[in-house]
Amino acid sequence: MAAVTPSVTLKATGRARRRLLVNRGMEATGTVAALLAVGVLGLVVASVAYRAWPALHWSLFTHTPNLLGGPGGGISSAIIGSALIVGIATGMALPVGVLAAIYMTEFAPQRVAGFIQLLLDILNGLPTIVTGIFVYGLLVIGHLQSAYAGAFALAIVMLPLVARATQEVLLLVPNTLREGSLALGVSRWRTVVGLILPTTLGGILTGTVIAMARAAGETAPLLFTCSIFGPQVSTDVTHALPNIPVLIFTYSEQPDPGLHQQAWAAALVLMSFILVAGLSARALLARSRRKLTR
Repeated sequence: MAAVTPSVTLKATGRARRRLLVNRGMEATGTVAALLAVGVLGLVVASVAYRAWPALHWSLFTHTPNLLGGPGGGISSAIIGSALIVGIATGMALPVGVLAAIYMTEFAPQRVAGFIQLLLDILNGLPTIVTGIFVYGLLVIGHLQSAYAGAFALAIVMLPLVARATQEVLLLVPNTLREGSLALGVSRWRTVVGLILPTTLGGILTGTVIAMARAAGETAPLLFTCSIFGPQVSTDVTHALPNIPVLIFTYSEQPDPGLHQQAWAAALVLMSFILVAGLSARALLARSRRKLTR
């Protein structure tokens, strides 16, 4: 008697076929949306670069601004001023953000940690112009505009980003490391300082870089705290320093086409810094996650 070989097909039919088609449709939709987002970013970068091209020359980075317009001006003082302001802001926000994240993750009760996390999320969503007005009333009224006032405003913007990024990285650390350290009789704070923090330095650096990239492009807080300055190079943080965001805003309001070109060039410099900082942060974050998940 001949053996009967059952016919089995792997081709999807019925409900499985419909699910497969829906899955492929959603994948295609997501791919198109991602390509559109990348395309918009490419259009923005290309448009800024096209308008900035006439002003892109070496003197742009070596000469001070020419507030009277015409050729020969640069943004060297604004680059230095922005670097100082963002650097001071990072020095303010980094320790506070890291310590807040450590407290929420390692020491605080769950309810307290959740409440602090909610406040940080609210602070992250606060319009930066409100932050600028607050710092203006706190440090500028009755005094002069200054770089440290602008840095304090940017530090408020950076604080929730640093804290939340640090918290996410601390949560990736396996609990077995904490338990093993505590089982050996090591105190909680020594475990955090000697074991947890060295493991998460890459992630903390990533969050800091992302926060710096966002703060570098903020204009509203600096308009209230650090917008009345001269063209000369200065490092006196007790006075207002030239900075790229305010310089772009000022140049864009002028009638001189030469100043408009320099505004586009300064925007391209700022955008390049943000893009490079963002890509570097992503690379550092991926490296940190691979290290923590081994």
